[in-house]
Amino acid sequence: MKSYLIAGCIGLFFGLVDIIPMILQKLPKRANISAFMQYFFVSLVISFIDLPGIVWWLEGSIVALALAVPIIIVASEKDKKVIFIIGSMAMILGALISLTTHYFL
Repeated sequence: MKSYLIAGCIGLFFGLVDIIPMILQKLPKRANISAFMQYFFVSLVISFIDLPGIVWWLEGSIVALALAVPIIIVASEKDKKVIFIIGSMAMILGALISLTTHYFL
């Protein structure tokens, strides 16, 4: 139970890290909620996944990018530059989530 609580706290933290720039840009509330929920749940998945043959720090980037693909597809319909922004943010935050969970769980 303790590990789920820690994973949830990590998710809350990285969800907030992701939406702070979005709030500053005054993006729509639904986009902010969607991004927050994305990284909250991505943190839970990364915390408890074990991909065989892949080092722990790369697992987070792979999982976060894979789970961000649907968002990238929908968001890139209106603006193509979000592909790089969302993709790179997913890889960076995914690696940081892996790093955090590796040392705290």
